[in-house]
Amino acid sequence: MTNRLTALSVKATALALALGFSAQVAANMYRYTDENGQIVISSTIPQEATKRGYDILNDNGRVIDTIPPAPTEEEIAAREAEKQRQKELAEQREQDRALLKRFSHPDQAVKAMHRKIRELEGLIQLKRGNISVISSQLDNEQSRAANMERAGREIPEAMLEKIRRLEAQIRDIEREITSQTQEIEELRRAFEADIERLEEVTGETRTLPLDHTETEN
Repeated sequence: MTNRLTALSVKATALALALGFSAQVAANMYRYTDENGQIVISSTIPQEATKRGYDILNDNGRVIDTIPPAPTEEEIAAREAEKQRQKELAEQREQDRALLKRFSHPDQAVKAMHRKIRELEGLIQLKRGNISVISSQLDNEQSRAANMERAGREIPEAMLEKIRRLEAQIRDIEREITSQTQEIEELRRAFEADIERLEEVTGETRTLPLDHTETEN
C-alpha cells in the first residue's frame, strides 16, 4: 500500500512539473514592432513581423530571448561580397607563399624569365634554320619541275608529291614558330605579373631590365 502511494505521489509530482512547465511555456509572450512602427506585446506574432525581429518575454515580462531581424537583400549581398573578398585574400596569400618558395627577390624572377625566353627563342631559331633547309630543297624541286614543264615533259607524280610534302613541312614549322612566339609573350606577361607582385610582397625593387636583350649588350 505504501509503495502504491509512493508511486502515485511520484506520478503526481511529475504531472505537476509537466503542467507547470507547459504553463510557463504558454505564458511566454512576444514583443514586436508592427507595420505602423508601434510596439506590440502578444501571445502570438504575425509571420511578417518575425522578419523585423522580436523579443520573447516570460510571464514576468522580462526578455528571455531576442530574435534579430531577417537580413535585407543589401545585407545578404554585402555578406556574400565579404565572403568572396575573404576567399580571394586567402587565395592570394596561398599564391604569394608559392611565389616566395620559387623566388626570394624580384631579380631572381627576372633571371628565370630571361632564361626561359632565351630557350624558346633558341628553339625558334632552330626551326627557322629547318625552314631554310627545306625551302632550299623546295626551290630545287620546283626548278626541276619548271624545267621539265618548259621542255614539254610531264612532271612525275612523285616529284609533285615531294613538293607538296615540303610545302606542308614549311607550313607546319611556321605554325610551331607562331605558337612558340605566342608562348613567349604569355610567359613574359606571367613573369612580369610575378615580378610586380614580388616587389609588393618583399618590398624589394628589381635592378635588372625586363628586356633580356639589354643584358646581352
